[in-house]
Amino acid sequence: MSVSVLLENVAGFTGEGPHWDETTNRLYHVDIGGSTVHRWDAGTQQNSSVNVGGYTGFVIPSTKGDLIIGLENKIARLNWDTKEVIELAEVQHGQNTRFNDAKCDASGRLWAGTMSRESYPSQPEDIKFEKGAFYSYSVDGVIKQQLDKITCSNGMAWTKDNSVMYYIDSIPRKVYAFDFDINKGTLANRKVAIDYGDESTLSSLGYPDGMCMDTEGKLWVACYGASKVIRFDPETGKPLREIKFPDSRRITSCCFGGANFDELFVTSAKSVDPAEDVKFPLAGSVFRVTGLGVKGCPASKFDG
Repeated sequence: MSVSVLLENVAGFTGEGPHWDETTNRLYHVDIGGSTVHRWDAGTQQNSSVNVGGYTGFVIPSTKGDLIIGLENKIARLNWDTKEVIELAEVQHGQNTRFNDAKCDASGRLWAGTMSRESYPSQPEDIKFEKGAFYSYSVDGVIKQQLDKITCSNGMAWTKDNSVMYYIDSIPRKVYAFDFDINKGTLANRKVAIDYGDESTLSSLGYPDGMCMDTEGKLWVACYGASKVIRFDPETGKPLREIKFPDSRRITSCCFGGANFDELFVTSAKSVDPAEDVKFPLAGSVFRVTGLGVKGCPASKFDG
């Protein structure tokens, strides 16, 4: 296994939301507090960006060729070439919340959650409890609240047969499993799949953040505040493997990509404390992990 720096210190605030687009061989990612959508091209090895003028929680390609982004508390379209942003839906008007992470299910339906709109940079303890919610946004433009009283909405993943959806609320430090109906777009029977435990494990595990799934059905979870990504068995809740990033403490998310989906791309964030970033000089970088011996699944696009 090898860990390398793909993009050094590319995020000025919080690097997040990596999404590999296999049709273009590009890695999309965002800098939330930097109001920026990034695009790294594997062919040219160049990273380019568009500033969209507000907190940018996620980016997902659409089948139309543009991008679906979380812009503050809105879902919007971004045309990369023209830089035009078109708002599609708004949630929690006037409640000072913003979108955070998002994914699309196999039907092309968007799932995205919100959290309190904290100032940047910030600490997890600055986030207000249970101010967010979790939504689905269908291809015909219908937005539906699926869950309420969410504190810090984060990672999502689905089993290969689409019968289970995994979902993270970071501050309770839990990965939940739901029975999932892909045809109806509904969740049921929430249970805890992975529990990070009490405060005694904060230094070793941090907070579960973004995640992805490999072809063996195991979850790879970014551990914010613990300099690592952990591979978990969601059936037992037990850790199977760790990847450490000693020069970047706030690991935020990960996705599989590359020509064979055998590379893991990992995002990270800067700190509220400049002294911490001196101690962790690669904070805000995007990393690439190779030689894992496992592969991931292509991430779904928004079908519309």
